[in-house]
Amino acid sequence: MKILNYHQLSKIIPDAYKIAKLQVNENGIIEFPYEIEVIAEKLYVPWAIDISEEGSLYFTERSGSIRKIEDGKLLESPLIVLEAPFISQGEGGLMGIVLDLDFAQNHYFYVMYTYEEDSKIYTRVARLVEQNNAATIDRIILDRIPSGPVHCGGRIKIGPDQKLYITTGDGGNPSLAQDLLSTAGKILRIELDGSVPEDNPMKGSPIYSLGFRNPQGLAWNIDNILYASEHGQTAHDEINRIQPGGNYGWPYVEGNEGSEEFIKPIIQSGDVTWAPSGITFVTQGVWQGNLLAATLRGEQLLVFTLNQEGTMVRKVESWLLQEYGRLREVIQAKDGSLYITTSNRDGRGNVTATDDKIIRLILKI
Repeated sequence: MKILNYHQLSKIIPDAYKIAKLQVNENGIIEFPYEIEVIAEKLYVPWAIDISEEGSLYFTERSGSIRKIEDGKLLESPLIVLEAPFISQGEGGLMGIVLDLDFAQNHYFYVMYTYEEDSKIYTRVARLVEQNNAATIDRIILDRIPSGPVHCGGRIKIGPDQKLYITTGDGGNPSLAQDLLSTAGKILRIELDGSVPEDNPMKGSPIYSLGFRNPQGLAWNIDNILYASEHGQTAHDEINRIQPGGNYGWPYVEGNEGSEEFIKPIIQSGDVTWAPSGITFVTQGVWQGNLLAATLRGEQLLVFTLNQEGTMVRKVESWLLQEYGRLREVIQAKDGSLYITTSNRDGRGNVTATDDKIIRLILKI
């Protein structure tokens, strides 16, 4: 593991933010608070993970496969491989996954993927059902989200309110992020059956918040406040605290630019690029209460310490810098373990013979 001094850290984290004082052992070595275990490798862009009550991992590969790790072993055959009109092109393909709240009983789960129709690319959210380690598409619950070969968003999560939240990018058409008649460039909120909740900010619309370029992460803190990660156009990546009906400014502003009508991020990357993707709040161990972000271009795991109100970042730590390459997902299991995925085969990484990987970070006692 690379050991970084302050000068090196300052190149990857804006000087405007205080760098955390990292824990150093008696030999002067910065200690990582987790044991590291590679649990799966030679995958193709594992995009998202969810974990069942029994501890099985379900994950997507961007090429269209949904796969399962059971009792610590990767099943040889995918649960399903999506077929046309599904398309994996550019930043699109099979992306987010989340298990139903009653998965143990109904075996439902939800995925988000791109497809092609009349030479145009769209994104949809589908519900699948698993039986005997095989899955079939049960129904499409949200369809025809404008998309493209870039800026597809792709994260889906079930919130504390039992609603389904969906991040969508602008699909390469920035104006759609401000178009209230378009579902692109938004965070969407729907019921698990695809209907629109009655208490959404705009009656009859799935739009929960707007003004995003390419959001790829969603997480709630202990107070059930929603946060999202966002890719800037040129650096100026963001972590945003999401307000119902809030406008986050793209394409008019990014980073700390803007006027009173647009909500500013709680932190942004300045002139360096993180490309944050999956995010999660830690509930156990030395990072308890902190927000973690897996970063792609940044090739690191960022740890954000927020103030008590959750409105600003007090400290930033950088871990695993360039150790595993591009990181796409980070998620916490019930036992406090973290799972991260690499994304080196997405066309932008330096590929090794064992890429891509799912890595388990085991909490040290």
